[in-house]
Amino acid sequence: MKPELPSELEPTPSGLKRDPRLAPLPKQPPRQRSSKRAWLWLPVLALLGAGAWYFWSRGSSSVSTAPPVSSKEGGRKGGGAIPVVATRARRGDIGVYVTGLGSVTPIYTVTLKSRVDGQLMNIRYKEGDVVRQNDLLVEIDERPYAVQLEQAEGQLARDQANLENARVDLDRYQKLLAQNAIPEQQLATQKAMVAQDEGIVKSDQGQIDAAKLNLVYCKITAPITGKVGLRLVDPGNIVHASDATGLLVITQLQPISVIFTISEDQLPAVAPRFNAGQKLGVEAWDRAGQRKIASGTLSTLDNQIDQTTGTLRLRAVFPNADNSLYPNQFVNTRMLVEQKRGVVLISTAALQRSTNGTFVYALKPDSSVTIRTVTVGTTEGEDSEVTSGLQAGDAVVETGVDKLNEGTHVVATFEGEAPAAAGSAVTPGGKAAANGKTPGKSKRAGGKKR
Repeated sequence: MKPELPSELEPTPSGLKRDPRLAPLPKQPPRQRSSKRAWLWLPVLALLGAGAWYFWSRGSSSVSTAPPVSSKEGGRKGGGAIPVVATRARRGDIGVYVTGLGSVTPIYTVTLKSRVDGQLMNIRYKEGDVVRQNDLLVEIDERPYAVQLEQAEGQLARDQANLENARVDLDRYQKLLAQNAIPEQQLATQKAMVAQDEGIVKSDQGQIDAAKLNLVYCKITAPITGKVGLRLVDPGNIVHASDATGLLVITQLQPISVIFTISEDQLPAVAPRFNAGQKLGVEAWDRAGQRKIASGTLSTLDNQIDQTTGTLRLRAVFPNADNSLYPNQFVNTRMLVEQKRGVVLISTAALQRSTNGTFVYALKPDSSVTIRTVTVGTTEGEDSEVTSGLQAGDAVVETGVDKLNEGTHVVATFEGEAPAAAGSAVTPGGKAAANGKTPGKSKRAGGKKR
């Protein structure tokens, strides 16, 4: 039987009616309370946002409203001083060089050719060998010339016999003429016959000498000491004295020369010293001018200036003991014409140029800079000679000149030294002193350190 339901059911939150005999439903929290708690956080967030905006606006206003610091005051306090790298003028030596472009040229280059016709029999060298003068290099078949020598010697023997017979007849005819037994014309004819036989004998001797010379030419020797190049003719080939190409090429490498050019305007600095017998040193540098290859001396000057380029050719000789210079190699040359000693030198990077001339930023004792006009003499690499405007020991700015003007305060750092403190001064000797005072002994205990 189905249980009977009550006539009246309890209403539920959803609007439906429910049996009161069932377990009661959990009570739902009132919605009005949760909404009230959410509204309580809004004032807190608003206060936090207002506080953040207040502190941010206060910090920005304090920065923007601060009075600007002048460069003079900033230099004294250290806040506006510009950091720079400085260097000191010094006394030293500097060379005066004349530069040019050159090419390595051997002093001797020989192309060996055959002076006789014949078959190439033997090669007595290897490609790339360094051969000495009179070393045997090539042998040509000498048998044909040995046969010619024998023929010439046989002809000489026959003609010498005829000459001896003619001389005996001449001696007899002279005696008969003294006795008036023969006519004088017969004696004269015999004298001519003797002279003719003497000429034939001499010609035969020449044929013998020519055959012997051809035998010498069959053995080709090195005329100079040098390096042998690649072989041009292989053994077994027939060579001729009229061939355009040679058998091999020998190039002298030690010593070797460099032919380079200088401008005609530089000739007055070179010619008087060279004509006076002074040995001018010449350096050969690589194509990039970064590495020195060899050192030598000036050997000779050409006898005329090239009108098309306005340059003069010079030859310098290098020992080349390590074979660092190779024929036809391109090099940069530097020739020392004068050595200046005890002059004022500064770093080339410290020099500044304008339409008014060359100047530097010199450091003053109060750590400010001043523009000082200088006169530059010789420049060599990273050093430049200053003929006027600076003295040895003066400090000048080398790096960081972009923001400098007259009177700008700087914090100078010297290479190899600790950076100077802001507001420190630079003494004439170049060292920085704290607070603008020259470092001295302590006043305590007679200047002794604690």
